[in-house]
Amino acid sequence: MNQTKYIFVTGGVTSSLGKGIIAASLAKLLQARGYRTTIQKFDPYLNVDPGTMNPYEHGECYVTDDGAETDLDLGHYERFLNVPTSQANNVTTGRVYLSVIEKERRGEFLGKTVQVVPHITNEIKERMQLLGNSGDFDIVITEIGGTVGDIESLPYIESVRQLVWELGESNGIVIHLTLVPYLAAAGELKTKPTQHSVKTLMESGIKADILVCRTEHELSDEIRQKLALFCNVKREAVIQSIDASTIYEVPLLMLEEGLDVVALKKLDLPQKNTPDLENWNTFLHRLKNPKHTINVGLIGKYVELQDSYKSILEAFIHAGASNETKVNIISIHSEYIDSENIAEKLKGIDGILVAPGFGERGVEGKIEAVRYARENNLPFFGICLGMQMAVIEYSRTILGLVDANSTEMNPNTTNPVIDLMEEQKTITDKGGTMRLGSWKCDLKENTLAHQIYGKTQISERHRHRYEYNNKYAAELENAGLISSGINPDTGLVEIVEIKNHPFFIGVQYHPEYKSTVANPQPIFVSFVAAMVKNKK
Repeated sequence: MNQTKYIFVTGGVTSSLGKGIIAASLAKLLQARGYRTTIQKFDPYLNVDPGTMNPYEHGECYVTDDGAETDLDLGHYERFLNVPTSQANNVTTGRVYLSVIEKERRGEFLGKTVQVVPHITNEIKERMQLLGNSGDFDIVITEIGGTVGDIESLPYIESVRQLVWELGESNGIVIHLTLVPYLAAAGELKTKPTQHSVKTLMESGIKADILVCRTEHELSDEIRQKLALFCNVKREAVIQSIDASTIYEVPLLMLEEGLDVVALKKLDLPQKNTPDLENWNTFLHRLKNPKHTINVGLIGKYVELQDSYKSILEAFIHAGASNETKVNIISIHSEYIDSENIAEKLKGIDGILVAPGFGERGVEGKIEAVRYARENNLPFFGICLGMQMAVIEYSRTILGLVDANSTEMNPNTTNPVIDLMEEQKTITDKGGTMRLGSWKCDLKENTLAHQIYGKTQISERHRHRYEYNNKYAAELENAGLISSGINPDTGLVEIVEIKNHPFFIGVQYHPEYKSTVANPQPIFVSFVAAMVKNKK
């Protein structure tokens, strides 16, 4: 293909309709037909990235190989497509304005008055075409965050209008995702919210080419015809997106509805072949027909919002399907765990994952959970802060360093087994200054880590500021806490484990970020297998 084609996905009526899942599902179908496809997300908030946001605000912060802190939708993109994303796949209003203001300060606008149109919109359009201009993709799908009509989204909507016009017919199309609510009192589906949403979009100069309608009930032919007529789209372009038991069913539902066929027709592209979804269907079959069931205790401090641990939850789905096991996640708030109630809290639990996090709230509960798992042969997996809690617990209980701690929690501890690296101590800006992105890790042979990965060097993604303090490494190793993974560039400990335990491993990195349907993350797969085995 000579020219990259563009698909823009907008949302109306309400947020959280699933633009990211629809975008990922369409991309999966186009990829399965042989098109090189990628997805990017444009977020209308003024933060430069979600790196400094509390997870309660925006869910988890997803990290790419190149160290970008991004929206959690990029996780869906990778899990569906099995293709890494990058800094270019997520853009925020904050990043756009920062770039324009920096250009203005450098005098690049030659004394012109800097305005939303054309300067901000030009910056947005440039970034919208960045991946397309690379020559690596046939089709770029761009998800516009927020809801049509939001003040924050207006520059993006205007940029889409301009770009569709500039690209010319058949080179750029707009998919509008909307809601067709069911009113129980009236006993019927209502199209009026969708009509108003499309009208708002048209007032901005954009005509939707395809309408994807989120609904809890089947859309009748009459309703589809009505939507087509009043929303100015073809009848075949009214696509039903009904509630599914799992997000991984959505590509198949979109295939049934013909979303990919309609999109290719609008883009004047050949269908090529029937989508190759054999592996996807195998995964779904295993997911829906488990032979075992286990209960995992997720020990965290943001458990009230499931999106805070989105990648972890999805990694368990992939690992569960790989083991033909249904994984029930039992969320346990670490702030309410103590030595008196830990046994009761973990009753019926087959293993625990101590989750990542920042700050001192709830850490003593996490440490208590690690101790209980270690002493009671309960399979344990610690990620990032969870790994650090394992180091602290071992130092306190086995080495007898009763005040062992992280300087993040207690700057005055006399035994800082977790501490800031020297280069981190002078940093004042919080955004984008942690150890981020992919880093190598050398695995020691004849360890659990080596057994899990089956190789001596791996690369995993990081997002943290505090590190295992190597001053205590020899003492801890002699006491039985094995440092089985070491960063070859920094010498920092990446993985700890103990022997003679059903499963006990802590990792400094975030393995959940790289788990996909096609390639379930090895530690999660092994952890689930260990819980199944230990339960028998």
